[in-house]
Amino acid sequence: MTKSLVETQFGASAASYATSSVHASGASLARLVALTSPMPNWKALDVATGAGHTALAFAPLVAQVFASDITDEMLAETRKLAAARALLNVATTRADAATLPFDDDAFDLVTCRLAAHHFDDIPQFVREAWRVLKPGGVLAIADNVGPDALLLPDRSAEQIAEMAEIYNAYEKLRDPSHVRCFGLNEWLSVLTETGFDQPRFEVLDQDIVFEPWIKRMRCDVDTVDELEAMLENNLLIDFLRPRTENDERLFTLQEAIIVARKPEPA
Repeated sequence: MTKSLVETQFGASAASYATSSVHASGASLARLVALTSPMPNWKALDVATGAGHTALAFAPLVAQVFASDITDEMLAETRKLAAARALLNVATTRADAATLPFDDDAFDLVTCRLAAHHFDDIPQFVREAWRVLKPGGVLAIADNVGPDALLLPDRSAEQIAEMAEIYNAYEKLRDPSHVRCFGLNEWLSVLTETGFDQPRFEVLDQDIVFEPWIKRMRCDVDTVDELEAMLENNLLIDFLRPRTENDERLFTLQEAIIVARKPEPA
């Protein structure tokens, strides 16, 4: 079977994601845990777990965690990290976010962090999360979000659309498996249309250091030059705020944390 673009990109980068500070200890991870209020008897599922950082953060707080991903190398890194921390309640499962191989009403919590922008069909992932959640269960998502009217209320619809197109092109140049960052409004609409109760959200600044960001995806010199040139685009400057601090080039992504509950029967 031919590997998908995501598997190819992230299989080769699995070890670097295991040690990435953005993924291992970014501010959104602690907030995701805090906002979900996990219970000791919960059964949890982390979708597109990558190197397993989100699954492992929840593992000491719940009864069991299933860490799922389509990339075997990422699941291997998850198992290594779980063993190093003596976390015995973590199981790994190869799974596509759009077709989760779990029973209906199986989990108290479904999480997905810094991964949904790689999904071909985010609404289908949300429907699958709904299906595998128990009534009263919680879906918790953290992902980079693109420009939209909630984040940029002073911009016209045309300006926002152009900014979103350029921003996603920037992400895709660095990582060809990038599909699209939803806007915050899009996320809220998909969740409510699926049936989740009024989603709660926060938006955090996620400062990205340019050099390790390009190295994780093994960008060649020409790609790096093009990415640097794109950061000079006025629309990207407004959204990403590129700058130099302590001789390091940085920019800032907007990361949304969204928590929604599957209602219980009336």
